[in-house]
Amino acid sequence: MRYFMTFFWAFILMHMLTYVAGSMIGVAYNFTTASILGIVSTILILIVPAILPNDSVEKTSH
Repeated sequence: MRYFMTFFWAFILMHMLTYVAGSMIGVAYNFTTASILGIVSTILILIVPAILPNDSVEKTSH
């Protein structure tokens, strides 16, 4: 369910971002571009936390 909700919100937000940014620069809204960006952003959102380490770095005093 976590993956589906991540995809759902990334998909919706990327469509909103594409529409608003396109309107600001005078470009027509493209559903395909927004969908591809939504899928790519979902993949990045799910991969980045898996790559980052969970342990915090302890400060060492010299």
